[in-house]
Amino acid sequence: MDLREGGSAVVPEEASLVERAKGGDAAAYEELVRGHQAVAFRTAFTITGDAAEAEDAAQEAFVKVYRTLNRFRSGAPFRPWLLTVVANEARNRRRAAGRRFGLTLRAAEYGTQSVPPSPETTVVAEERRAELLGAIEGLREEDREVISLRYFLELSEAEAASVVGCARGTIKSRLSRAVGRLREKMMEAQDATG
Repeated sequence: MDLREGGSAVVPEEASLVERAKGGDAAAYEELVRGHQAVAFRTAFTITGDAAEAEDAAQEAFVKVYRTLNRFRSGAPFRPWLLTVVANEARNRRRAAGRRFGLTLRAAEYGTQSVPPSPETTVVAEERRAELLGAIEGLREEDREVISLRYFLELSEAEAASVVGCARGTIKSRLSRAVGRLREKMMEAQDATG
């Protein structure tokens, strides 16, 4: 695997699909879309907090990427570039709608549902999840976004940096500060409940 752009992998099969799509091969682009549809939706959902808006943002991003494929640098990783376009489209939609960023667990749980072994475990897990989400909702928008991208969507630091539009080191420092503030919020919540 070829590593470029701060740790993002260039997948040989993907690079071939991109080159074919740049040459006008619609089937190759369809394959790229299928391969990145889920992460594009989750990225947009993390930003918009609304499934319909996220779906629209992801679809519009795929259209924009297709129209600008000729500007894509050959050999560069495709996923960070795509997710940057998705994130920008989602932010534009969120701003245009005047909606406040709302993080929900659905983005984190999308496709990863499991059954707890007992009712007690379910109750405890739900309480902990509610506490965590409450604390995350109390953070600044920038903190929520970087935590969501890195931990809920499990993007690499390089991919998160590309989505946010900053350097990888900036993501590391923002993430460190955001996790520190989240830890403080969680401790405040514990102190308040006794």
